[in-house]
Amino acid sequence: MGAYGGSVAQGYRLGIDFGTSHTVAVLRRDDGMTTPLLFDSSPLLASGVSAGTDSSLLTGADAQRAAVTYPGGYEPSPKRLVDDATVWLGDREFAVVEVVAAVLDRVTREARRVAGGPPAQVVVTHPAAWGSARLGTLTDAARRAGLGDVRLLPEPVAAAAYFMSVLGREVRVGHSVVAFDLGAGTFDVSVVRRGANGLHPVASNGLADLGGADLDAVVVDHARAHTPDAAEAWSRLDWPSTPADQRARRALWDGARAVKEQLSRHAVADLFVPLVEVEIRLTREEFERSAAPLLARSVEMTVQTLRASRVPRETVAGVFLVGGSTRVPLVASMVHRALRLAPTVIEQPELAVAGGSLEAVAVMREAAPAPEPPAMEPTAPEPPVMESPVTAPLRAPRRRSHGPAQRPTGPRVAEVLTRVALAASVVSALALAWSVFRVRSPADAATVLGLQSAAVVVLLPLRPWRLIQPSPGIDFVLAVCASLLAMIASEAAETDGFFVPLSAVVTTIAAIAALCALMTQRLSRRLGGGRVTNGTP
Repeated sequence: MGAYGGSVAQGYRLGIDFGTSHTVAVLRRDDGMTTPLLFDSSPLLASGVSAGTDSSLLTGADAQRAAVTYPGGYEPSPKRLVDDATVWLGDREFAVVEVVAAVLDRVTREARRVAGGPPAQVVVTHPAAWGSARLGTLTDAARRAGLGDVRLLPEPVAAAAYFMSVLGREVRVGHSVVAFDLGAGTFDVSVVRRGANGLHPVASNGLADLGGADLDAVVVDHARAHTPDAAEAWSRLDWPSTPADQRARRALWDGARAVKEQLSRHAVADLFVPLVEVEIRLTREEFERSAAPLLARSVEMTVQTLRASRVPRETVAGVFLVGGSTRVPLVASMVHRALRLAPTVIEQPELAVAGGSLEAVAVMREAAPAPEPPAMEPTAPEPPVMESPVTAPLRAPRRRSHGPAQRPTGPRVAEVLTRVALAASVVSALALAWSVFRVRSPADAATVLGLQSAAVVVLLPLRPWRLIQPSPGIDFVLAVCASLLAMIASEAAETDGFFVPLSAVVTTIAAIAALCALMTQRLSRRLGGGRVTNGTP
C-alpha cells in the first residue's frame, strides 16, 4: 500500500523536471490522480549537491546545510556542468554523471517510498536545445539512479502539453504556444507548434545569466545602497570566511528571496540585513524600477524568437508563463505590453513542466503514428535509449552570448550558398542560349536552352518548404549534374562564343556553391549539440 492509499505501484508514472536550481517530480497513478512529490516538505528539491564527510553525496536541504560549514564541497547547479566530465567537490573529484544521478536518486527513493514500488514509466525533461552528448549524460544518470530507460522530453513541449491538457486551452493543429520559462537561474523561451502528429518546438532560445536569483540581487543591491556606512559588514557578507558569516550570508539571500515574493502580493516589504543589523524597506515600485531592465532582456528575446519562428500572430494560441520567477507581476505586464497577448499565469508555475511531461505522452498517443518532419533540422542523431515523443531541435551550445534569437548559422549559410547555386545555373542557361542564338540558329538555341533548362529545373525546390530549409546534399548532386549538362550543351552548340565558356564557368560556380553549402551544414552539425545563442543548459 502506498501513501496514496491503494496499489499505486502497479501502474504509476513519474515525471521529472531536472532544473538548474530546483528539481520537481510529479507522480501519477493509473486512475489519473496526479500529485507532486515533497522533499523536505516542499515540492521543490534544491538541485545542489554537496560532498559528505564520507564518499556520499548530499542533496536538497541537506546539501545546503552542509554548504554553510563546507562551501568548497557544494555545487549548487549540477545541470550547468553537463558538458564537463568531472567536478571537484572539496578535495575529491566526482564524475558529473554521478552528481546528476545523486539528484535523480533522491527523486527515485522518494517516489518508491510514497508509491510503494518502482514506476511503470519515467519521463525526464530537458532543454529543447540539448544535443545527443548532453542527453546521453542525462540518460546515464537516470540509469544510475535506478530509473531504467527513461523517456526524454523537451521542457517547452511539456509546458505546452500542460497548457492544453491541464488548463484545457484549445490549440488547433497548425497553431502554437509560446513557453516563457523564467526559473531561479536561467531563462528559456520556445515556440511550440501543434502538428498532426504531436507537439514540436520550432524556435528556442535562452539566457544563462537571467533568473530569479538576479531579481533577488535587486533586493540585496537596494539594501546595500541604503547602508553606505556598513562597508566592513558587507565585505563579510560578500566574502564570508567563518561559519557565522556563511550563515549570515545565507540568511541575507533567503530574506531577499522572501522580500521578492512578498512584493508579488503586497506593496511593501522589509529586509533584515545580518551583520549590518538593520531593516531596509523596499516598495514594489522601487523593486520594479530596478528589475525592469533585467526583465526587458527576456521580453526582447521572446519577440526575437517569435520572429525567427516565422509563426503568424493569428496562429499563436497563447503565451504560457512557467518557472517560479514568473510570479513577479511585472513579468506578465511586460510580456503583455510587448506581445499584445495576455499571458497565462498559474498558481504554481514551478510544477507545469513536470506535470506536463506526463500529459505530453498522452497527447502523443492520441496523435497519428507517422512521425511529422520537425520544423528545425536536427544536427545530430538521437541515441536509441533517448526516444522522445517529440523531435527536439538541436543547435550549437548556448554559452555566454546574450544576443537576440537567431537561426543557426550553418543552415543559414547553406541556404544562401544553395540559392547562389540556383542563380548561377539560371545565368549559365541564359548565357549559353544567347551564345548559340548569335552563332547558329534560333532552333539550335531553343534546343540548347531546353537542355540547359533541365539542369536548372532540377535545382528548383519542388516543395514550398524547401525555400526555407534547403537540402545542400541533394543540391550539390543536382548542381554537378547541371555542370555536366552545360558541358554537353556546349559541345552540341559547336561554337566558341564568349558566352559558352562563361556558361561553363558560372555553372561550375553553381556546383562549388552547392558543395560549400553541404560542407557548411556538415560542419555545423559536427560543432552542434546545443544552441548558437546563449542560455544555460
